[in-house]
Amino acid sequence: MKIEKTPLADCYLIHDTLHGDHRGYFFESFNRKTFLTETGIDIDFVQDNQSKSQKGVLRGLHFQEGEHAQAKLVRVLQGSVLDVVVDLRKNAATFGKSFSVELSEDNHQQLFIPRGFAHGFVVLSETAVFFYKCDNYYHKASERGIIFNDKQLSIDWRLADTDLILSDKDKVLPTFQEIADSLKF
Repeated sequence: MKIEKTPLADCYLIHDTLHGDHRGYFFESFNRKTFLTETGIDIDFVQDNQSKSQKGVLRGLHFQEGEHAQAKLVRVLQGSVLDVVVDLRKNAATFGKSFSVELSEDNHQQLFIPRGFAHGFVVLSETAVFFYKCDNYYHKASERGIIFNDKQLSIDWRLADTDLILSDKDKVLPTFQEIADSLKF
């Protein structure tokens, strides 16, 4: 596994090394020792989640805060998505900045998202199976979000707003400006 820094501090793109032959392929999707050596981050994942969505489904931008904040390691098992993160750490040089990357079953890339980031993705293929590990358990009362089309963040989701499919909850999330002062990271 090759680990690459992104423009956002503590957020890493992981390129997996595939070993393939006529039977298929094998790769090590995560190695805690290698990750610690390369990043200095000692992580203990405690929960795995998976979703399947159709083209245009946008999930996000979500985060948990306080003692229930989560770091995530995300990847796509089938299809492709545009994955987006926003740095919400007030003391970070990249506070309020976003980063996006296409994750797919073909490129086998993963994105490590540290605590203190909002996260979302939109499905670019006909369907996608999205998988992620978390270092903290889901806690509904600590869940927050930012509206996907926030003008200040100016995220290019690669699809027209009219082609996006959102949950009722995600359609009414606050703007970045509305929550920036109350963030607890």
